[in-house]
Formats: sequence, C-alpha cells, structure tokens
Amino acid sequence: MTHGMVSAPQPEAVEAGLDILAAGGNVVDAAIGAGLVQTAVDPQMCGIAGFGSCHVRLADGTHSIIDFHGRAPAAVTPDMWQNLIVRECDDGFGFVLKGEVNEIGYQSMTTPMTLRAFDDILTKWGSKSLAELIQPAIEYCEEGFQVRPRVHGFWTAPANAGRIPSLRRVTEDTAAKRIYTRADGTVLTIGEVLRNPDMGETYHRIAEHGVDDFYYGEIAEQIADDMAAHGGLIGMDDLAACSSTETEPLWISYRGHRIATNQPPGGGLMIAVMLNILERFDLASRGHNTPDYIATVAEAMKIATIEKDRSIGDPAFSKVPIGKLLSDDFAVEAAGRIRRGEKANVERLNSGGESTETTHICVADHAGNCVSMTHSLGSSSGVITDGLGFMYNNCMMVFDPRPGRTGSLAPGKTRFSAMSPTIVFKGDEPFLLLGAPGGTTITMGNLQTILNVIDFGMDAQQAVSAPRFTATSNTIELTNRILRSTERELRAKGYPTKRLAYSYYMPTVHAIRMVDGKLDGGADPSGDGMAASI
Repeated sequence: MTHGMVSAPQPEAVEAGLDILAAGGNVVDAAIGAGLVQTAVDPQMCGIAGFGSCHVRLADGTHSIIDFHGRAPAAVTPDMWQNLIVRECDDGFGFVLKGEVNEIGYQSMTTPMTLRAFDDILTKWGSKSLAELIQPAIEYCEEGFQVRPRVHGFWTAPANAGRIPSLRRVTEDTAAKRIYTRADGTVLTIGEVLRNPDMGETYHRIAEHGVDDFYYGEIAEQIADDMAAHGGLIGMDDLAACSSTETEPLWISYRGHRIATNQPPGGGLMIAVMLNILERFDLASRGHNTPDYIATVAEAMKIATIEKDRSIGDPAFSKVPIGKLLSDDFAVEAAGRIRRGEKANVERLNSGGESTETTHICVADHAGNCVSMTHSLGSSSGVITDGLGFMYNNCMMVFDPRPGRTGSLAPGKTRFSAMSPTIVFKGDEPFLLLGAPGGTTITMGNLQTILNVIDFGMDAQQAVSAPRFTATSNTIELTNRILRSTERELRAKGYPTKRLAYSYYMPTVHAIRMVDGKLDGGADPSGDGMAASI
C-alpha cells in the first residue's frame, strides 16, 4: 500500500483517491480517479467536456506538465463578436456580450479536452486503466450524492456585474433541468440526493468502448449532431483534433527554493513574475497582511496582470516574452516603482465581474511522487446533450472579441488561463504542492500560499486558511478577516478597496507540504473539501 495524502474541494474525491492508493494505485491513478469523481459530484465546476492543467513529479525523475486547454472551434472567426461588446470584466476574466452568446449556450464552448487528457496521463504514468478508475464516478452518477453547500451555492448565486445568474445554467436547458431540478422547477437543496443516470450511462460506454468513442465514435456523433441542430460551433473535426500537450515546467527561484509551475497559456508565468518582483523586498519584516505588506504584494499582482493582458496568451499564436518578464532588469525596475510609491494602472474596457468555477486536486506520497491538477468548465455553458448527462464548458467567454490582440479569437487557439498547479522544491525534493480554482484569482491565491509558507513559516492548513486579498484591477479586494484598520490605512495611501462579505473566498487553494518525509495537508475553508491521508 502506498502511504500518501489527498487534498481536494470534495470529500468524495479525497476518499476516492485514498481508496485507489490503498488498493495499490500510484499518485497518478489517485489523481485521475479523484478527478473523475469530481466530474460527478461537482458537475458545474468540472467535467469530461472541460479543460485543465496537470503537474506530475515522480521519484524516478519524471517531471512534466500536461496542459489540456480547450481550443476555439474551427468555425470561429476573429471578428464574429466584435460588435456585441458590452463591457470587459473588471479583473480581465472575459467579456460581457449582447445576448450572452459567449457565456451560455451552444456557441460558448471550446473543445472538450479533459477526458482525452485523463487518458493520456494514465497511459504515460498510471498503473490502472481509465475503465477501472471511472467506476467510483459511475457509482456517484447512478446512486447519487448529497448536494453540498458549495454546489447549491453556485446554483443560487446572484448575478454578478452583468453576468447571468448561475441558476440559468441548470434550469434553461431541458436536459439540465431534468437532472438538477424538482418537478416544480426549483433546484435541489442542500442534503438532497442528486442522481445523473444519463452521465452514468455515458461513463459506462466510455469504460467499455474507450475514450476514442467520445472523440471519434458514437458519442462524438451525438455531440456533433446536437451542436449542428442548435447552431453550435464544435464539429466532428474539432473533436478528432483534441489532444493534450506535454511541456517542461517553468522554473524560477525564490529565497533559496526552486519553484516549478506551468508554461503559457497557463498562469504559472504570472506567479513567476510576482515572485521575482517580491524577492526584492523583505516581506517578513513588513508583517503578514499589514498595510505595507498588502500594498507591496498588490502592486506586484497588478504589474503581473498588466503583462498578462498585454502579452501572455497561446504561444502557438503569439510570442510570449518569457525571458523579458523573468529578467532581473524587469523585476528590479518594477520593484523600484513600488518603492517609490507608484501605482500601476490596470486598464479595463468599461467594468464588470468575474466567474470562478473550477476544481483542484493534490496527491502526494512519502516517496516524493506528487500530482497537482486543476480542471474546469469555466463557469459552465448550461448545455447538456440530451441523453449524455455531462455539461460542456463555456471557455469562449474569456477570448477577447476585439481582433488583433493577444487574446483575440482564432480557430484552434487557446486562451489564457490562470490555472497554475505548482510545486516548490527544497533542493531536489518537493516541499510544497499546491493549486486552486478561482478564475483569475487563482494565481493570487497560489502566490499568497507560497509566501505564507516560505516567508512566514506556515504549515499547509495555515497557509490556505490565512486571510487573503487580490488585486486584478486597480481595486484591492479584501476578505472580511482583513482588519478594517488595515483597510483604512490602504485607503489613506490612495488605494481603492472593496471589502467582500466572505471570511473565506476564492480561490479555493489546496496544498500538501512535505517535511522530512512527513505530509501535512491543507483544504481551503471556503470550499467543502478536506485533506486526508492513509
């Protein structure tokens, strides 16, 4: 039996991962098995028609990133939405368009990558088959799971700054309504059992006929026919073209630690830029979450956000200036501006809100094998092909509808994602494994967790639980446990602030720390999850 730990936002996923380890599976088996359970018990946070990024480090020397970002379908044109712009979201997480065509419905989907990637990852490093590992997910589809507070909270969340109410995602589509609502049309409430036999049958078919059925076979034909009947953009050629991408990690150093994260279009470069800037400051002497500390870190967040908006996108379509952004010259110049009290200006077209629906899983064992994986549906399209049970992503929402920009629409293109599963090393051994869901706030939560552990000596649970803030625009957003006296001092320094009603808020960071062969895990209290070990 492998002695290991799993941390995830869903107890069901954690238990599935532990069961796999107990049955002799390795950390990759546990991560994928848990990930499949997540698609059943958090069906708007993630799914087999989603996207993600998986960071694998094994004791045998294997160290790789598998990126499975969704791509714009071949039917996309660069200018097809340029006359529909209402506003840009304040944090840069997409655009609000007339008719919400990029947010909900059949044109809001990028290609479904998750299932292909899960199979690819298992083929490379797993010891069990996807057909075997999908069985616990099938049981949750058929026997059901109790609706948790976070699942229900997503359904009932109010509209946010021009975005649609989340309730529409589970009540407008006929197939979705049949799964998620009662006979009177109201959604299931906390504690009620949600069953999805259609998705269970789809998973049975995948187990029997293989993943290729989803991308080339009978399931693919059902998907393509449904898209064609409803004006969707995805066709059989798009499904057949789905493939994951294996890349080397992006490496940086911070206070004597080696840090590995993902390459663009993932969010790892943003974390690297912020850490390179912040290494020029003695953060510990400022004190955790003091006004000076928050102002310094927030400026690094804003600088990284500006560079993300300007130049971090799909490297197959535009050159990402990694060397420049990670250079000492860039970091020293940025740190100098912060010391002089200059405030970076994050430009936005009008204003708006964000969407933050994703999930994460961390798995590690005592031998130093570890997997950090984030996967998502964006905020979910609200569309389910009748009889298939799973919901599609809505990642077209994040493309820039203005032609000629780094994030503009183009066939086969991925968009920037803040997903940034990261591993911190002491010497050659992994020390901290982390990742998070949460839209563009992902990088900011991951950053603060790293700082909490390295600069302030916190363990994994302390690091993911500490009060957080974020600055993805000119406004610093503060969770409700940040002192009001601190907020007053920030305002006195000229910073606009926004106090959130939540004591714990997105991103929902999960982490595992490895010290002298012992594992301690952290599950963000903003979610329903846990960290547990065998």
